[in-house]
Amino acid sequence: MAKIIIRGGKRLHGEVTIGGAKNSTVALIPAAILADTPVKFDTVPQILDVKNLQLILDAMNVHSNFENGNLDIDPTQITESELPSGAIKSLRASYYFMGALLGRFNRATVTFPGGDNLGRRPIDQHIKGFEALGATVTETNDIIHIDATENGLIGARIALDTVSVGATINIILAAVRAKGQTILENAAREPEIIDIATFLNNMGANIRGAGTDTIRIAGVPSLKARNTHTVIPDRIEAGTYMSMAAAFGDGVTIKNVIPEHLESYTSKLIEMGVNLDIGEDAIHVYPSDQLQPVSIKTMPYPGFATDLQQPITPLLLMANGESMIQDTIYPKRVKHIAELRRMGGDVDSEKPGHIRVNYSPRLIGTDVEAAEIRAGAALVIAAIMAEGETVINDADHILRGYDRIQDKLTALGADVSIEGIDLINLMP
Repeated sequence: MAKIIIRGGKRLHGEVTIGGAKNSTVALIPAAILADTPVKFDTVPQILDVKNLQLILDAMNVHSNFENGNLDIDPTQITESELPSGAIKSLRASYYFMGALLGRFNRATVTFPGGDNLGRRPIDQHIKGFEALGATVTETNDIIHIDATENGLIGARIALDTVSVGATINIILAAVRAKGQTILENAAREPEIIDIATFLNNMGANIRGAGTDTIRIAGVPSLKARNTHTVIPDRIEAGTYMSMAAAFGDGVTIKNVIPEHLESYTSKLIEMGVNLDIGEDAIHVYPSDQLQPVSIKTMPYPGFATDLQQPITPLLLMANGESMIQDTIYPKRVKHIAELRRMGGDVDSEKPGHIRVNYSPRLIGTDVEAAEIRAGAALVIAAIMAEGETVINDADHILRGYDRIQDKLTALGADVSIEGIDLINLMP
C-alpha cells in the first residue's frame, strides 16, 4: 500500500491546473466499448482507477493506450470474456460495464463492484432500469447476470425512485442502442452526465435532456467516433485545491475549471469570508483570515456535492466558531473524523451524517489512515496545515482519484513524497 508523507507548515502559492473529471472518466471508458470504431479521449487524469479500467478492457480484448493525458481505446475486436474480479472490486464505477456490455451484447456478467466503503450504496435502481428495458437480472455468488438476448433491449419509460448518478448513466449506456425510445425520469443532473451524453451524441447517439431530470434516449443501431472527446474538468479536484488554498495559501490560482459546476461550493466559501476572484476558466483564492462558521447540507447537483464534504472539513477548522455539516447522501461518510481528531482537530460526528467542526488553530502531524478517496483528500489538506510530519497510510485510495497529486502539491510549495508505489509506471 502507498504512503503519502507530508511535512507541513509550508504555505501554498502559485497555480495548479485541474485534470479531467474522475467521475466522468470512469464512465467514459466503459462507454467506449459501445463504439464500432476506435475512440480517443484527452485530458484524462493519471489515476489508479484508469489503470484498473484498462485491465478490465484488456480482459475483453479491447486494446488501450494512455500517454500524456491521451487515452486511445479500440473496441473493434471486443470479445465477451470473464472480467478480472480484482479490478472490478477495486472501484465502484466498474458497474458501468453492466450497462455498456448490455448495450453492446444484450447481456452482461459482472462481479459485484467494489470501491470506497461509504455504507450502503445499492444498485437496485440500475437493476430496475435494466429490467424495464427487457433484461432479466439474477445474482449468483456475488456475480450479476443480466440477459436480454431473447428479445433485445426495448425502449421504456423509467422513473427512478431516488436520484442516482450511477443508475442514470448505466441506463443511458444500456438504452443508447436499444430499439425505440427510453424516457428516464427523476434522472440525476450532474455535469458528468452531460459529459457522457455529449460523448455518445458525438458518435451518433440521440440523447436529449441530459442535465435535466428527464432524459430521452432514442436508440440507434451503431455508434462511430468522429473526434477526440475532451473530458470536462474535475470539479471535485478543483474544490479540494480551493479548500487547501483557503486554509493555508498565500494566493493560489486554480486553472481549467468550469465555475458554474462549483457554484454551490464557492458560495459557501464566500459565506465563510474566503476572497475569490472567479474568472471564465480559473479561480484565484486569496489568503484568508477571520473565517466565519457555516452550515452545510449535501444534496444532489446542483446542491453541495457529497464528494466535497470531506475536503471542506479541514478548512472549517479555521473558522471562528462552530460549523455543522449534514450529509444527506452518504451519512456514513465520516471516516476522516477520527483521523482529524488524532491530529488535534475539534471535530465529531455524534449521529450518522451529522458532523460538528469547531475552531482548531493548531494541528499536529501524526500517522493516519485514508479510508477512501475524499477522506484521504481531507487528510492531505490537514497535513499541509499541520506542524511536523504526517504519514497518510492506505494512500492508494487518494491516488485512485487525484491526478498527479505529488507533482501538483510540490509545485505549490508543499513538502510531499510518496512511497510504496511506482508513480512513473502508474499507468500500464
